[in-house]
Amino acid sequence: MLNTLLSGDLPRSRLLTALLLVILVCLAAGPFLFDGTRAFAMLGMICIFIIVVASYDLMLGYTHIVSFAHTMFFGIGAYGVAMAIGSQGNTFGAIFLGLGCAILLAIVLSLLLGLLSLRVKAIFFALVTLAVAFAFLSLVNQLYTVTGGEDGLRVQVPRELGPAYRLTDVTLYGFSLGTFLGGLFSGTGLGELAREAVFTVRITGRVLMYYVAFGVAVVVFLGLLRLVNSPFGRVLQAIRENEFRAQALGYRTVLYRTAVVILSAVLACVAGALFALFNRYVNPENTLNFELMVFILLMCVIGGMGTLYGSVVGVAVFLLAQNYLQDVLRMIGSQFPEGSFLAELAAPERWLLWFGLLFVLSVYFFPAGIAGQLRRRATQHQTAQAAKGRESAVASVAMPR
Repeated sequence: MLNTLLSGDLPRSRLLTALLLVILVCLAAGPFLFDGTRAFAMLGMICIFIIVVASYDLMLGYTHIVSFAHTMFFGIGAYGVAMAIGSQGNTFGAIFLGLGCAILLAIVLSLLLGLLSLRVKAIFFALVTLAVAFAFLSLVNQLYTVTGGEDGLRVQVPRELGPAYRLTDVTLYGFSLGTFLGGLFSGTGLGELAREAVFTVRITGRVLMYYVAFGVAVVVFLGLLRLVNSPFGRVLQAIRENEFRAQALGYRTVLYRTAVVILSAVLACVAGALFALFNRYVNPENTLNFELMVFILLMCVIGGMGTLYGSVVGVAVFLLAQNYLQDVLRMIGSQFPEGSFLAELAAPERWLLWFGLLFVLSVYFFPAGIAGQLRRRATQHQTAQAAKGRESAVASVAMPR
């Protein structure tokens, strides 16, 4: 059952399996395990960016297409829904209308970009996508009357997806892992700590919106897993390894590359629509900025390109560091005298410096990404065990009786 669900592409590493299970449980039961709007917002962003990074990995990791226009399609989805709601009202019909128009525009633009691979390849294709992305960003900033310019647009979600809507009046309870684990070092008794960790959960429209994003992320991930393990996916990997050899075998590689660009663009567009509905505010800074494109690339590299599982791990690790590294630095800095060199070095505003250092260390110790490296080590261990088993079998046969 599980093997069929994962299309025969199991994690193949016990440590990676455990890590993925922890992430899955935390996301599936997130509103019941983490209290506070900050943790809730981060969990929602993890679900959304799993779609973004997984679709980008389909291009970069499986087909070796380097594109810097992925955030453009993400922004098209976000602005499509926001503009449709602004003009048609906060109804589900407006949402689907905006999403449909955004997907149509994403297909047209991605088709044009995909066909460019007939003329330009490798770094030249990446530069073209970068120029297109910056042109689109400039267009959004200048069309103030339509897009809100740099101020962006507020997204008035339907009542059923808002925080004031109650799906049920039944009182549910959650257990805050953050409160419990943080209190273990405070000397508080376990009984009292467990009581403090219990909190009430209201099943509002915002929680419903979270589970919509979670469900779409699961469906997209399993669908992409099926795709990359299909004959179509094998051709993509053949193009990645040697495009000329794939052409010699009779595959029309341009069609495959174009199809991948279109599919990745559509999925990024869907993720952008989910972002607009969950975040309820879109602007060029949080949807189209080049810094966001760099972050997506970092998530892909940290998790491991060409694995899909790496997109889940990379997004979780990156967003955890982005949201809580400053708190960790603040706690460390408080242990040193105020104004000292170490206190200044551990200042929360220097979190990007430390994150860059962590990224360099992760690349050094995990050159294939976290998921890729764990898989590689598990495979090497299994190969070594099989070799030892064969040697033992040969030795037992050769032993005189």
